[in-house]
Amino acid sequence: MTTLNQTQFAVLGQLYHTPVKGDFEYLSNALITINAQGNIHSVTTADDANFDSQIQRLEQADKLTRLTNSQYLMPGMVDLHIHAPQWPQAGKGLDLPLYDWLQDYTFPLEARFADNNFATPMYHSAVETLLANGTTSAVYFATIHNQASLTLARTCLALGQRSFVGKINMDDKELCPDYYVEDTAQGLADSEQFIQDVLALPGNEQRLVSPVITPRFVPSCTSQMLRGLGELAVKYQCHVQTHCSECDWTRDYSQQHYGKSDVVIYREMGLLTRKTILAHSIFLSDEDCRAIKETGASIAHCPLSNMYFANAAMKTREILDLDLHAGLGTDISGAPIPSVFHTCLDAVNHSRVREDGTNTHLAADSRGEIGSRISFLEAYWMATVGGGLAIDTKVGLFAPEYAFDALIIDTQAPDSDLFVIPELDTPRDRLEKIIALNRRTNVRKVYVQGKQVINKDA
Repeated sequence: MTTLNQTQFAVLGQLYHTPVKGDFEYLSNALITINAQGNIHSVTTADDANFDSQIQRLEQADKLTRLTNSQYLMPGMVDLHIHAPQWPQAGKGLDLPLYDWLQDYTFPLEARFADNNFATPMYHSAVETLLANGTTSAVYFATIHNQASLTLARTCLALGQRSFVGKINMDDKELCPDYYVEDTAQGLADSEQFIQDVLALPGNEQRLVSPVITPRFVPSCTSQMLRGLGELAVKYQCHVQTHCSECDWTRDYSQQHYGKSDVVIYREMGLLTRKTILAHSIFLSDEDCRAIKETGASIAHCPLSNMYFANAAMKTREILDLDLHAGLGTDISGAPIPSVFHTCLDAVNHSRVREDGTNTHLAADSRGEIGSRISFLEAYWMATVGGGLAIDTKVGLFAPEYAFDALIIDTQAPDSDLFVIPELDTPRDRLEKIIALNRRTNVRKVYVQGKQVINKDA
């Protein structure tokens, strides 16, 4: 039994989480105690001994938060793929092909982050917005600039978001614009310095913010850069993030220049590890899937940006069935919506379109890919538990020793789109409604490692 001395605070009320992929657990009256380190100490219900007396003791010590009948405790959301410097362009140019979008919008904007005075307010807005939408863990691409990338890391630490921040590498002068490219040797030296600087940030002793090795994608990096980054991944044992087989253009580039897929290239360069996150991963062969599973690497499924830029639908159903590590990414600003709840909905939509097909000239039984849909519960599992596996961190579940990264969702928040009817909606109905209709206003409180970082009811 938890003692008061062990307990920083406790929360009592309804909760949802997904301990098993494809299923959920709903507890109508659960008590979660959180210790001084911000980790969950215990999860108990009325069936457990001393439940009522424990509540009484916690309340007397002013350590208990009671949820209302319209409030639900849910795990914090994990966003595996965000371009933080692209936040100012969210919603722009999404009718363009990927190559044109990068050249016309993205690279010119990212180049401006050489000015740290420009970068600082942009990064503050991005991190604050994502936290307010319930993203407690975020995996960020920054830019090629060390100072601004370190500013992003400092911003995440100051605002209390669990974050993985990567200074981008892009040194191929044939494909990168001349105003936004780095020297190979200098880029590697800068990356190593960035790793050291993030690890040494004052107040980051518990590693709330971690550095990530970040080759942008195969077309932006020389083989020398990729190999050097692989050596850094071994030396520092830190996370790696990159784009993988995102569209026909990038897939074809790897085949034409290396005669291999992105996955094989990354593995040979030492960049495919248990801590690697591969964004998109649209065109995966059976060999690629075996390599991902063997290494324990993870896939960041970005359904909405895939609809804009991927030229094809990701094989989400097969990836889940193969039990590969997989989570979700908003891909700001390849998609413009800063909510992983919305990304869950997009993932379901993405799979439904894939299953049904789109060509009206074909018969219904040959128009789509039968059996390729995923459920809301699977999408939500990816956004919580799957994301936690990808970042190799105990988040996404309400269980002892897991970090208390959590959200208080209120279905009756002001100006809410949610309409829950207890006598009509089963627990599963309510969870699906929250996933589909949740908006920023419904996320009332956000906790990261036991610390309250958002309180809209204050």
